[in-house]
Amino acid sequence: MTEQRKSDHIRINLEEDVGFRRLTTGLENYRFLHQALPELDLAQVDTRVEFLGKTLNVPLLISSMTGGTEKADLINRTLAQAAEATGIAMGLGSQRVALEDQEFAKSFQMRPLAPTTVLLANLGAVQLNYGYGLDHCQRAVDMLEADGLILHFNALQEAVQPEGDVNFAGLLKKIEQICQKLTVPVLAKEVGWGFAEDTARRLMDAGVAAIDVAGAGGTSWSQVEMYRAETEVQRRVAATFVDWGIPTSEAILAVKRAAGGEIFPIIASGGLRNGLDIAKCLALGAILGGMAGPFLKAAVESFDSVLDQIEITRRELRVAMFCIGADSVAALQNSDRLVKVAGAEVSHG
Repeated sequence: MTEQRKSDHIRINLEEDVGFRRLTTGLENYRFLHQALPELDLAQVDTRVEFLGKTLNVPLLISSMTGGTEKADLINRTLAQAAEATGIAMGLGSQRVALEDQEFAKSFQMRPLAPTTVLLANLGAVQLNYGYGLDHCQRAVDMLEADGLILHFNALQEAVQPEGDVNFAGLLKKIEQICQKLTVPVLAKEVGWGFAEDTARRLMDAGVAAIDVAGAGGTSWSQVEMYRAETEVQRRVAATFVDWGIPTSEAILAVKRAAGGEIFPIIASGGLRNGLDIAKCLALGAILGGMAGPFLKAAVESFDSVLDQIEITRRELRVAMFCIGADSVAALQNSDRLVKVAGAEVSHG
């Protein structure tokens, strides 16, 4: 059942329109003040960042997507090799399928292909209410030799899935225990509907080491589930939520407010499509930008397509930094050159 669901998810994401109808990332509400005299040589622009104790060449994460099928194995191998070759981070898809059946573990075991870069293991947070505990989390980490564990939050997706796991009661205490006892940092990640400020604060208090906002504006997983629906009732319920969620830009600011002035690692994902989007997210307060859809499509084509996608994104980010006079990611994060477009409805933190 889980394996078939994984196959369905890959196919639907590649073949169907799974975007939001009207809701966007909100990034179009921001623009950079162009710096005609950057007082920089483009060659000086340094995109390196430190994350989970390792240096990344670009503040870019291949966001968690898949695993547990033959096609997923090929996709993950291609992405892992590209992440290693370019020095960016990679998250794997949910490993529940591999914990349930060891034969699927190989589609997640990417450390031999990516010996030096940041790799992130991944489980659904809700599974802590369905028999999973510290042992399962540690096994997921060990399977990858991972640098961290993503606990993903997908309440809406589970609610509209025919086979959804919908008991989210009492999870926070269990998450706190995992944060305290796991051998690697725990990251909290939405799957496309964002985090509000109060939720982010509770997760920070529980001990998560970073939050991936995964806001609205990219892939709508309720739409993905609509295409998987087995009945008209299920289809119509899923379709109703096509524009549900907190836009990515708003979610970044919400998590930043929750941190209350403390430096806290925010990963921006959800509808990011290029290096300029990532530059805007970093200027809003993120440390990394995550992309899934563009990498999935590239990985299905070829290894070289993935390398091209990474290089294009890197160059776009560097040009954006150069044209506002930011020679480092820290300078970009502290820049005052990101402004709200006149008339845009945007809440600043």
